Amino acid sequence: MAKGYDVIVIGAGSIGVPAAMALAGRKLSTLVLDPCPSPGQGNNKKAIGGVRATHSDFGKIRICLRSIEIFSTWREQHGTDIGWLQNGYSYPAYSEQDETKLKDLMKVQLSYGVDIRWVSPEEYNRIVPGINMDGLRGSTYSPGDGSASPLQAVNAMYFKSLELGARYSFNETVTAIHTGNGRSFRVVTDKASYSAAKVVNAAGNAGAEIAAKVGQKYPIDPDNHEAAITEPVKPFFGPMIVDMRPSKYSKNYYFYQNAEGQVVFCITPDPAIYRPDNDSTSRFFPMVAKRMVSLYPRLANLRVRRAWRGQYPNTPDGFPIVGCNTEMPGFIHAIGMCGQGFMLGPGLGELVARMVAEEASEEDRRILKSFDPYRDFSGMEAFK
Repeated sequence: MAKGYDVIVIGAGSIGVPAAMALAGRKLSTLVLDPCPSPGQGNNKKAIGGVRATHSDFGKIRICLRSIEIFSTWREQHGTDIGWLQNGYSYPAYSEQDETKLKDLMKVQLSYGVDIRWVSPEEYNRIVPGINMDGLRGSTYSPGDGSASPLQAVNAMYFKSLELGARYSFNETVTAIHTGNGRSFRVVTDKASYSAAKVVNAAGNAGAEIAAKVGQKYPIDPDNHEAAITEPVKPFFGPMIVDMRPSKYSKNYYFYQNAEGQVVFCITPDPAIYRPDNDSTSRFFPMVAKRMVSLYPRLANLRVRRAWRGQYPNTPDGFPIVGCNTEMPGFIHAIGMCGQGFMLGPGLGELVARMVAEEASEEDRRILKSFDPYRDFSGMEAFK
């Protein structure tokens, strides 16, 4: 006989773990299923750790503002270190076109509560000493944004969720999902069978595959991104630096110095490389290093410790897919995070818990309009 729960969460990653924590915090009996041996072993551990509210849409902005509240107060509230550093984000502009786009976007961000301002080239050089000033027109600067350790954070939230009563079953793959009139579910794995009143699909790369098990098809295409990390050195610059300028084989790249003094960096390949592949390539480091040193010469002598590859489960418009299945209202999707699951996770986990408890607020419903699974995907996140 299948063991029963209030809710089953499929996926123990950037979304699933904070969702389980929020669900268990509401005294809902919660089971999390994941094919990996421990939490955060999918793309969570491959995230570089940036956390920002500087998006272009109400939904993402409000969710990430809440995530920043959770990350920034975690140590004070729970006593564990997650590597939080309120180092900010910046988008330097080297063309009139990029300056105009960033300033127009700032109006939206300010209207939704983001702490952001435009800084002159001279002020930006004080924030990032030694930045290439040739052609620099200024930069956005959002000091409230920050960074944290993906592994420390997911494990801290995992242990907190256990303390609150959530249960996890690892090394277990979902093979089928059966429903009774869309309001109760039996989730079958390669090891057992479980029943629940509600199910949350937070399966990351496998999110579309899980959705297909209940007859839903969503446009999610994981594409590969590579990242690397240097040796730790004394802090020498502040914010995440996002260089939006396209170059051969890459759309943009970004880097920052974390709480341990290591510089972490990543690049957006162009064209995108689909089909999950976790092997690092020989092209990545020479390409990104040349761009980074040109922008910020002080990086030149840092030694790189390791590189890795992960995936962004992308949607066509750059927005997540979060919402109930209309035919099966007890089945909730929280997938297609477009490489931003880590920063969205804590805030989105709370929203998912409110959806499960059927206590979504008016603001929640406004947020969910951005993430509607039934939208036409014709929009586009700015600076996706």
